[in-house]
Amino acid sequence: MGQVFEGCVKVIVPCGSLGAGVREEEIIYGLVAGAQAIATDAGSTDSGAAYLALGKSKNNRGAVKRDLTILMKAQAWSGVPIIVGTAGQAGGDLNLDWTRDIVLEVAGELGVTPKIALIYCEQDRDTVKQLNAQGRIKPLPPHGELDDATVDSCEHIVAALGVEPFIAALEAGADIILAGRSTDTAVIACYPIWKGAPWGPSWHAGKTGECGVQCAVNPTLGSGILLSVDAQGFDVEPLSKDNQCTPHSVSAHMLYENSDPFRLVEPGGILNVAQARYQKLNERAVRVVGSEWETMPYTMKLEGAAAGLYQTIMLVGIQDPDVLNDIDGFHDRLLEALYTRTRQSIPPQELGEFHISLRMYGWNGVTGVNPPVGTLPPPEIGMLFVATAATQEMANTIAQACNPYFFHYPSVMGKELPSYGFAFTPADIPRGQIYEFKLNHVVQLEDPFELVRIQWIDLSESTLAVKELS
Repeated sequence: MGQVFEGCVKVIVPCGSLGAGVREEEIIYGLVAGAQAIATDAGSTDSGAAYLALGKSKNNRGAVKRDLTILMKAQAWSGVPIIVGTAGQAGGDLNLDWTRDIVLEVAGELGVTPKIALIYCEQDRDTVKQLNAQGRIKPLPPHGELDDATVDSCEHIVAALGVEPFIAALEAGADIILAGRSTDTAVIACYPIWKGAPWGPSWHAGKTGECGVQCAVNPTLGSGILLSVDAQGFDVEPLSKDNQCTPHSVSAHMLYENSDPFRLVEPGGILNVAQARYQKLNERAVRVVGSEWETMPYTMKLEGAAAGLYQTIMLVGIQDPDVLNDIDGFHDRLLEALYTRTRQSIPPQELGEFHISLRMYGWNGVTGVNPPVGTLPPPEIGMLFVATAATQEMANTIAQACNPYFFHYPSVMGKELPSYGFAFTPADIPRGQIYEFKLNHVVQLEDPFELVRIQWIDLSESTLAVKELS
C-alpha cells in the first residue's frame, strides 16, 4: 500500500478565465494564506468554433497581458508555479504560441527568468484519420461516426488534456505551464494530485473552482477562490473577504456545463460526487467530503473546427403596432416573401444553396420558441436578418435583394407601407465565414502522452533555448 496523504495542498484559482480580470489583492491574500500554486484556464468552447478555426483569442491581448503581469510578479516573489490551460481561448498551437509570446514579453519587462513548459495537444489530420481507422475514435452525441472527409474539413483539431502532462511538467520543475486545450478541471486538479492528494477530492476541487468566484454566493464580487485539498476532502473560500461560499453555491456548480450532477467524465476516469457532503466551515468557506474517483479506460476528447459558408446580416428596430400584435405571423409572411424575392432576383445557377433567417429579438430571438398564447406584445423588437450562402459576394447580393422588403414589408396588406429603423448604413453587414465544430468525439489511448508534445523555454539560461521532451 502507498503512503497515506497527510498534508494539505492550497491552490489559487485567480479568475474564471485568463484575461477576465485578476485582482492583485486577492493573489496576495491567497499567497499569505499558504497557496502553493496558481491555476486557471484561459478559454473553452463556450464562444464557438471560430477561435479554434482561426487560432485567435476572444480576450484581447492587453487584458491577457495585464493578468499575466500580476500573476508573474506573484510567481517571481513567491516561487509558486503558474498553471494555465486552454491557452489563447481554444488551445490550438497558434493560440498557445500567442500566449507564450505574451509571457516572454512580460518576463522581459519584469526582468524575471522563469522555466516555462509548453504543452501542445493539436493533432494533424493524418494522425486523427489513422486513429479512426484503428477504431479508437468514438462519437459523442449528437455526432455520428467519424469519416476522413470530416477530418479533412477541420482547420485545427485538439485533444483535451488530463492531469498527466501537467504533472510531468511540474515534476520537471516548471515555473510556468502554458497548455493547449485542457479540461477545465485538470488544470486545477493536477497540482494536488502531483503532491499526493486523493484523486476524488482533487478532481472535485478542480470542478468547483473551474470558473473562479462563480462558485460563491456573489459571482460578481471578486474574481478568484482558494482551494485547500487534504486526505478527506477540500475546502473552498472566495479570495474576496466580502464574499462567501455556501453549501448551495458550491454544490450547485456540479450542474454547470454537466448533464449529470453527480458524475463528471474526465480523461482516465469519472468524478463521482453522489456521496459528497457539503458543510459550512465558517461564514465564508465550505468543506466538502465524500468525493470519489472511478478509474476508467483513458480517453481524450477531440475537438475540430471547420470554416463554412458566408453570412451577411441586417438589423432593424420595429415599433409598428400591426407587427407587434402579430409577431409570429409577420415573421412567417415576411420570411416567405424574402425567399420569393431572392429567387426572383437572382438566377438559380448563380444563387446556389442559400438560407435566410429572421430572429425577432425582444420576442423569441434567443430561444426561437414562440411565447405562450396570450403573451402581451413588447413595446418594440429588433429583427435580425441573416443570409447564408457559398460566397460572401452572394450573401451580400441576397441581403441587397431583400433590403426593400426587410425595410418596408407591412404586417397588414393594403395599409400604408411602414418604415422600420435600420441600425446602420449601409444596412447590409458582411459577417464573413461561419465556423462550426465538426469533431465532438473521444479517442481511446493506452498512453496519456501519446497525443502530447512538451517543449521547454528556460529563461535562466544565457541563451534562449527551446527543448522538446521525448
